[in-house]
Amino acid sequence: MATKLKEVDVVIVGLGWTGGILAKELTEAGLKVVALERGASRSSENDYSLPNIRDELRYVVRHDLMQNTARDTITVRNNPKQQALPMRRLGSFLPGEVVGGSGVHWSGHTWRWTDMEFKVRSNYEERYGKKFIPDDMTIQDWGISYAELEPYYDKFEYTAAVSGKAGNIAGQILAGGNPFEAPRKRDYPLPPLTPILASEMFTDAARNAGYHPFPRPSANASQPYTNPDGAKFGGCQYCGYCQRFGCEANAKGSPHMTVIPIAMRNPNFELRTHSWVTKVLKDSDGKRVTGVTYTNVLNGEEFEQPAAIVLLCAYAINNVHLMLLSGIGAPYDPVAQKGVVGRNYCYQTGAGATLFFDGKYFNPFMNAGGSNATIDDFNTNWAFDARRMISSAATTSPAASIPRCRSATARCRRAPRNGAATGSAQRQNGTRPRW
Repeated sequence: MATKLKEVDVVIVGLGWTGGILAKELTEAGLKVVALERGASRSSENDYSLPNIRDELRYVVRHDLMQNTARDTITVRNNPKQQALPMRRLGSFLPGEVVGGSGVHWSGHTWRWTDMEFKVRSNYEERYGKKFIPDDMTIQDWGISYAELEPYYDKFEYTAAVSGKAGNIAGQILAGGNPFEAPRKRDYPLPPLTPILASEMFTDAARNAGYHPFPRPSANASQPYTNPDGAKFGGCQYCGYCQRFGCEANAKGSPHMTVIPIAMRNPNFELRTHSWVTKVLKDSDGKRVTGVTYTNVLNGEEFEQPAAIVLLCAYAINNVHLMLLSGIGAPYDPVAQKGVVGRNYCYQTGAGATLFFDGKYFNPFMNAGGSNATIDDFNTNWAFDARRMISSAATTSPAASIPRCRSATARCRRAPRNGAATGSAQRQNGTRPRW
């Protein structure tokens, strides 16, 4: 029998970037907020400092900061006729299980979506006609515009110590930044990270080919910084321990050292760790949520937390999973293309190439999570097909010509003097190399 607790204004499920921001904002607005986080509470000084944080076995191989798929996971199938099987190995997405969520172990790459995404269906239909998008492609407009979100993009960048170079301030195109980005009010709070050799070579090659390279914007502080809320950042040390690790220098914008401490100081806020939410509760007619049930994973005790507002902030897959378990919304049927919950789920895809250079020593272990250069010439640039060179659409689906790549990035590995390859390719996201 679950123990029923006193009702609060808001219960937040999952305390990462989304939950942390909402906790700060809502408690400051005077609401009583309880956050339920399945993971433990950790801090920069006690858990992410030297020498303990530089443990690749613990954090890279054993995913210490991430969801334990041996205990709880999702099932996967390619179509409804297959039997769904459990995913037991983390790969492309790495859901966090700690106060701060994936915002602790992320690389810090920080992009602004534009109306190319928010109005994707309207834009393509306006440009290519109503029949350009196939009937079975479910893309749709978001119902919100970039102009509405720009102030919040700006606020986040200054909260998270994002380093970068603006390319479009109030319509004025600036050299060195992304000329295809949507207009912004002001520049990034910090200058770009120090470029590494691979970035410099990519930038030169891209520029010589007529493209427009720029430093990737990233929540890695390029220099010491105090954000508008008073959170203090150290400058990035380019140590290489970024993705999958907490930051030893307090240089990576993370919720556990920015928004969450502010909420924690507010008497309106309460954090309960090791709390696994298993169901969203509804009233008798099923039209209004009334709270959640959760289990203390340390002792198995079950609780019911009533709340006027329930916020699901536990990553897209876990949020959808919880909604399905709670009978909220109509599950998406991919055959009938009806239903809402789970509709339009997608994940980023990409392709890469490894290049070898004789006599070049890239030393990729000296970098930051966002150490890279990139181009947007084929993404947010509406002029990418100015001559309508989309002949591939004649032999494939019309949607084959829709560009979905985020960017091109520079990735290189060291080759010995004789030109033969050694070791394994290194990610540009800050993982320690292995030669």
